[in-house]
Amino acid sequence: MSSRDFQRTMPGASTHFRRSPGWWSYTHLDAWLLLLLLALCSFGLYVLYSASSQDMLYVQRQMIRMAAGFAVLIFLAQIRPRSFMLLAPWLYLLGVGFLVAVMLFGVSAKGAQRWIALPGFRFQPSELMKLVIPMAMAAFLVRDHLPPSLKRLMVAVVILAIPAALIMKQPDLGTSLLIACSGVFVILLSGIYWRYVIVALGLIGAALPVFWSFMKPYQQQRVLTFLNPESDPLGSGWNIIQSKTAIGSGGVSGKGWLQGTQSQLNFLPESHTDFIIAVIGEELGIYGIIFLILLYLLIIARGLIIAARGADSFSRLLAGSVTLTFFVYVMVNIGMVTGLLPVVGVPLPMISYGGTSIVTLMAGFGILMSVSAHSKVHRH
Repeated sequence: MSSRDFQRTMPGASTHFRRSPGWWSYTHLDAWLLLLLLALCSFGLYVLYSASSQDMLYVQRQMIRMAAGFAVLIFLAQIRPRSFMLLAPWLYLLGVGFLVAVMLFGVSAKGAQRWIALPGFRFQPSELMKLVIPMAMAAFLVRDHLPPSLKRLMVAVVILAIPAALIMKQPDLGTSLLIACSGVFVILLSGIYWRYVIVALGLIGAALPVFWSFMKPYQQQRVLTFLNPESDPLGSGWNIIQSKTAIGSGGVSGKGWLQGTQSQLNFLPESHTDFIIAVIGEELGIYGIIFLILLYLLIIARGLIIAARGADSFSRLLAGSVTLTFFVYVMVNIGMVTGLLPVVGVPLPMISYGGTSIVTLMAGFGILMSVSAHSKVHRH
């Protein structure tokens, strides 16, 4: 018997020589992802101070919302992915019930009926569905072998279409499209056959005229303004023209922090919310935008790594969809502000001023950290 064989037969020998996990592993937090999120939030507060005309009240409120978001992140990171899978059908039914309640008893604001009022606060059920939809669809698809059959794909499309249609009815086209993307990513990551993808793209292209007819007049105007913003420079085209002017005037290095004219003189609308990246372009220049995009790309890359290392199919589908939906958030907002996409009212993740979107995004990152932590446990 060799000395190595002898050590293997000794009671507790394997645990004696095994490296014990550090204290950080018990937090179930991914260190790299956490550091990147802290850097992104810090940069967001730095920009928000200027975009809000140096109003510390905005910054303080944003810090409170970010703290609440991190609390939700830490809480969700402790939950096993299997628990998410078991809860997914019930969360889906609850979310659809809330969306129906919005149609019947919802609170209206600025021409949209999107909120439910409860004693002391109100909330937007569509934000909940941004996480519930990928969770429910992943839980449904992994019940059978992957790639899914055509029958299961049809059921999955129905699961996705119900809340998307209810949200579009509010009307909230931007959130509806984001939720649709989160569900589509689950389907694509499940290994769907390419022939199904080609057929689906053909059907979507054929349905565009019908979709156009169901859009609200202001939504149609946004698309027309996107195609030709100069057609109404003092009306619907004002936002895009001013945002592109702000970004272009910043040049490579920018005018300097707090020195932007478009934002500080209020030429730029919604400078602290949807159009905040125009403030970055004007004051910090291309360098500031590149720095922000680099942070985003590192976060997305880390999320995809976590998804690839998931312990099971459900974890991989859920983590992949959450990460790619975050990518769509970034892409849509930047494309909207630079005139490459129609204006749909999607905030810039972790940078724009707002509470609900930050907490929702942080909850998504909490799910990512859950997948990361418990995939390590599974491998050990």
